[in-house]
Amino acid sequence: MTARLLCRLRALLDDSGRGATVVEYGLMATLVAAVIVGAVILLAQGFDLRFDEILGQIG
Repeated sequence: MTARLLCRLRALLDDSGRGATVVEYGLMATLVAAVIVGAVILLAQGFDLRFDEILGQIG
């Protein structure tokens, strides 16, 4: 009975793969968010320059 309880307890405590996966997913989500923010900033600058060019041709 005690050996079975110790085996179960050891199995619960030795679940190291699970924590690493959560950390990896967190890092990937952070990287994806950084890429999205960078793309939005670059696109916004490109659109701003294009609109200024169009306004210059109109006015």
